[in-house]
Amino acid sequence: MNDLADLVRRWDDQQAAYVAGREQRFTAMLDVLELTVGADRTIVDLGCGPGSLSRRILDRFPGARVVAIDYDPVLLTLARETLGGRATVLDADLTDPGWASFDGEVAAMVSTTALHWLRPDQLIRLYTQVHERLSPGGVLLDGDHFRFDARDAALRRIAADHDDTTQRAAFAAGAEDWTAWWTAASTHPTLAPHVPARERRYAQRVSAPETTVEFRLAALRQSGFAAAGPVWQFLDDYVVWAQKQGETGP
Repeated sequence: MNDLADLVRRWDDQQAAYVAGREQRFTAMLDVLELTVGADRTIVDLGCGPGSLSRRILDRFPGARVVAIDYDPVLLTLARETLGGRATVLDADLTDPGWASFDGEVAAMVSTTALHWLRPDQLIRLYTQVHERLSPGGVLLDGDHFRFDARDAALRRIAADHDDTTQRAAFAAGAEDWTAWWTAASTHPTLAPHVPARERRYAQRVSAPETTVEFRLAALRQSGFAAAGPVWQFLDDYVVWAQKQGETGP
């Protein structure tokens, strides 16, 4: 168990090399959750990975019920093993219309560094399903890089330079890169049996085109949300918030 927990810690270090304000992003999301839906509610983590955001939600809100969803069998195993029953961890593909088949009212859905792999049409379908599944007044918080396009060429260049500087500093300080972390995870005796399934699942997946924050906000409104806007930003790293019409609160 301790070595799996260490892999999660190393995952966090690796991710922080690629997301400079990762902890600030998490804090912003938790603060907005507390201000909008409160602490003791059901929160769904979309694309939970090894449970980094789910773990922080449960540490901040011990009375919350967390449903953590991912399609990667290696990361799902890490989440199940290290969250220790504190969350309901589900294997589901967010591109499959049946992903939201779990029971109960949902006050909030959250995601961080996960939904960028969805194509624009898939993202709009997902946002629409999220809207349908949330309770009245429920919220969605989506944290990710929303890249600047040609209209903001200077900012795009600054953001890219900052990413490069952050990564070089993190790797020089001992953080693993993406490939090194996956090499270690893939040889762990608990995780290695799940690697072939991961490879099959992602064999046909291709990278989605980059989207701007303007596209994300338009997609949220198109999907039925009554309000949407950014609640945190550092260069091209954002948290966008959307709320379903209705009343809820802490």
